[in-house]
Amino acid sequence: MKARALVAWNVRRIRVGLGIPQEQLAYDAGIDRSYMGGVERQKENPTIDLLDRIAQTLGVHLSEFFVQPPKGATSQKTLRKGRKPTRSRHKKK
Repeated sequence: MKARALVAWNVRRIRVGLGIPQEQLAYDAGIDRSYMGGVERQKENPTIDLLDRIAQTLGVHLSEFFVQPPKGATSQKTLRKGRKPTRSRHKKK
């Protein structure tokens, strides 16, 4: 697994394991929400300083982002979105 993929996999694994939404992690770490998504999708190449900030926010050591996943491990499922359910179009009588 390439380094960027390894970091993305582990950031998501840790974040989802802690039950932290991506938006909340980005806010707490002082990172733009879309950039945080790009890190997890391997679209962005974060600096070591940024990774250190993310690690501190998650409460883990930076080295946790470089742990090799076990053979056959699957990516963490996303957390449910916090959006409100759509309202019915019918008026209540």
